[in-house]
Amino acid sequence: MTQAIILAAGAGTRFWPYNEVRNKCTTPVVNEPAVRRLAKQLCEAGIRRLVVVVGVHAGSVRAALHRLEGLEIAFTAVQGTPGTAHCVLAALTLLDTTQPFLVAYGDIVTTQGTVNRFLEVARGSEAAAVALVQPIVPPERPIDWLGASVRSGRLEYVEGHSRDCAHRLCGMYAFSPAALPAIHDNPGVMTQVPVGGMPPLEAELAQSVQTLLDDGTDVLAVEVEDYLVDMDKPWHILEANRRALDEMSRHLTENRIHPTARVHDGAEIKGFAVIAEGGEIGNRVVIEGNVFIGRHTRVVNGAIVGHSVAIGNHTRISDYCLIGAYSVVGHRCIVGHGAELDGVMFDGAYLYHYCEIAGVVGQSVDIGAATVCGTLRFDDAETIHRIKGRREFPVHGADATYFGDFSRTGVNVITQPGVKIGAYTCIGPGVVVYEDVPSRKLLLLKQELIEKDWGPERYGW
Repeated sequence: MTQAIILAAGAGTRFWPYNEVRNKCTTPVVNEPAVRRLAKQLCEAGIRRLVVVVGVHAGSVRAALHRLEGLEIAFTAVQGTPGTAHCVLAALTLLDTTQPFLVAYGDIVTTQGTVNRFLEVARGSEAAAVALVQPIVPPERPIDWLGASVRSGRLEYVEGHSRDCAHRLCGMYAFSPAALPAIHDNPGVMTQVPVGGMPPLEAELAQSVQTLLDDGTDVLAVEVEDYLVDMDKPWHILEANRRALDEMSRHLTENRIHPTARVHDGAEIKGFAVIAEGGEIGNRVVIEGNVFIGRHTRVVNGAIVGHSVAIGNHTRISDYCLIGAYSVVGHRCIVGHGAELDGVMFDGAYLYHYCEIAGVVGQSVDIGAATVCGTLRFDDAETIHRIKGRREFPVHGADATYFGDFSRTGVNVITQPGVKIGAYTCIGPGVVVYEDVPSRKLLLLKQELIEKDWGPERYGW
């Protein structure tokens, strides 16, 4: 099996505010677009021909896969939301349909070991299909995913947002030519749902897998190795980055410092360092564990960096700022005097002057001085989010703040736990943000003043 399809056409509406300016599959994971990371993993596992189905924000997908060596890449476009099965049919015109092929959703983040193992099983099997699955471990809930019942390495059935499936489908399949009729004859709606399930009118590929099972065809199941994150909602950005960064850090066993990089004798480094061309660790810097520093990036003048942190290219981390453990800072960013970050910053974002940021900071976001993110509710409970009217219970990042791309805050802004701020939105000085703010808004504080006479006579003169 040397050919694959990546699905990267969806609108990603549950991913707001990070779907406004990009396709969600191009969201950076440790400073690399998720879809590019996935394509490189497929290439490493022996895929040579790749067809990418694009739709909403297609340009961001093309840019993310620009000049990717080792793969022959073709693009095909679809309109609207036709569903994953129809997207696969659109891609098949650019593949050899007499040969098996892989299908992967472009927004999944997993390990190279998972991809290698999946393709190894698919290549060694005569089954019509192979599906990647993952056990659902509480507090995760079966109703949040497309579910699967697995027995002895095979699928028994699939069910959309099941109440009791022990596994979930992970968005990676392998198909032989024998599976093509089931994909072609998809009913255009997920009929395999619990009673009252209310599926949307979309041709879901999982329903074609169920058709194969109904026909008595074997569908093998391969379990994820280590982790897999489906970036469906904004808090999955934090989970995906943390898991990928943890994997990188666990496998780092020695320093890898470019000959042009500089490390000051006054720096304290408690782990291993990867420092790219022109990178610098300066005097009085404290690094608590493994660190990954990009090209021409400066970590200087007393900066404190937690363990397992990645910092992009052409970035400055300086002046006694604090970067928390498992954080990711993008390319061309600045984290300046006394600023604190615990989370993920996209490219071009700035943190200055005693701000305290916990969550996701979108592209080119300007955080005003003394902006503070609340992270602990008075009731000590985790924030319940609402996505498209549905109550959501994040396993990770429930109390984080999510700053949309190209947004700004004024001085002394406070965000309450779990709020989301839309793209192209400005939050004025002194505002306390209690609830989500839509995209393309300006939020200003209206102040009431009381004026009285005052002077020396007030003091007895």
